[in-house]
Amino acid sequence: MGAFSTPLSGLMAAQDQLQTVSNNLANQNTDGYKDQNLTFSDIFAQTGATNGAGDPMQTGSGVAVSSTNSNFNEGNLNATGTPSNMAISGNGFFVTQGVTGMLDYTRAGDFTTNNAGQLVTPNGELLLGYPAVNGAVNTSATLAPVQVGTGIAIPAVASTMIGITANLDSNTEIGGSGTSSSLPVYDSLGSVHTLSVSYTKIAANTWTYTVSLPSADISGGVGATTVGSGTLNFSNAGALTSLTNVTPIVIPSFADGASSMTLSGPFGTIASPTITQTASANATSGTTTDGFSGGTLSTYAVQPDGTIEGTFSSGKTLALGQVAIASFANVQGLVSIGNNNYQPTNASGSPVVGLAGTGGRGTVIGGSVEQSNVDIASEFAKLIVAQQAYSANAKSITTFNQVSQATLAMIQ
Repeated sequence: MGAFSTPLSGLMAAQDQLQTVSNNLANQNTDGYKDQNLTFSDIFAQTGATNGAGDPMQTGSGVAVSSTNSNFNEGNLNATGTPSNMAISGNGFFVTQGVTGMLDYTRAGDFTTNNAGQLVTPNGELLLGYPAVNGAVNTSATLAPVQVGTGIAIPAVASTMIGITANLDSNTEIGGSGTSSSLPVYDSLGSVHTLSVSYTKIAANTWTYTVSLPSADISGGVGATTVGSGTLNFSNAGALTSLTNVTPIVIPSFADGASSMTLSGPFGTIASPTITQTASANATSGTTTDGFSGGTLSTYAVQPDGTIEGTFSSGKTLALGQVAIASFANVQGLVSIGNNNYQPTNASGSPVVGLAGTGGRGTVIGGSVEQSNVDIASEFAKLIVAQQAYSANAKSITTFNQVSQATLAMIQ
């Protein structure tokens, strides 16, 4: 009898629901897993006749699965303390690349490092991001594997500028001195040298400055060697108006064999000076310099914008790269391919890859992973409903069988 197909479709639908619930429960401890649920639709109803009002008299033909919906709500964020672990707070997916070169998308951030120092998923897929050169991230570059291995080394970078923020006491007598400013600079070999900047008042609102370096740091130097000087001219309001008699800061040769050095600075520009002359104590409130010593990577940490900042043995902190985040117009259109990975389809739209915290993308939480969002109580409730539906459809088949047997008995 054709009527058997109707309860049979119900049995199959209930079985699919049981399978989905079972899969959810099995993945309740899977990082980044998203709870799934089936939706059903009736199969095209048969129209046999019409009633006296002209309305169709229809008989349903069963049920079928119409879609599988994933719940992409954020799961709980579990702090692991592992630097390589990451979680996305908000929308978006990590971008990974398998051995075939195909890009996959995942919410599971339980990354580790491989023997090449690259961040990888437990299945060996590479985490992709924007590369960095000498601490500068290039967000226009092609996505590349994120490198965080402890063997990463940075070469020394020589200083090219110095900056001093200071005040010279206007009450200082002519011929008197201000408090010297000291600051480190780095040569091309990464050695640190301490520059000393001293000040002498030579007239009202006029001071000279001298930049010196210990003789031991300079090849052939004797005593404190002057490497730069000039005159500071201030207005009667204490603002720097001009620098005159300036001798650029040049260190021709270092005792350790490093290259010669020319430094810009140290007092900003006339439009935006960093030194003043007021009736306040002589004081240096801040110094700046670029350059740094060489070193090897010691530790790293992930920032909310996905930047991975590495701390090197020299104490320098530089960006190693920036994790890329992908978003989709319709996440329900993504297809799960296993291993916590998704692939885009025409329904999901193409991935839009960018930086965390921009374009509606979530932020990255370092040292954490996103847990499964499966709710056990809800799954058990769905399990009971699916079991009852299966039993009811099985009972319908038994009833149809009894009717069939009775019909056959009447014919005999």
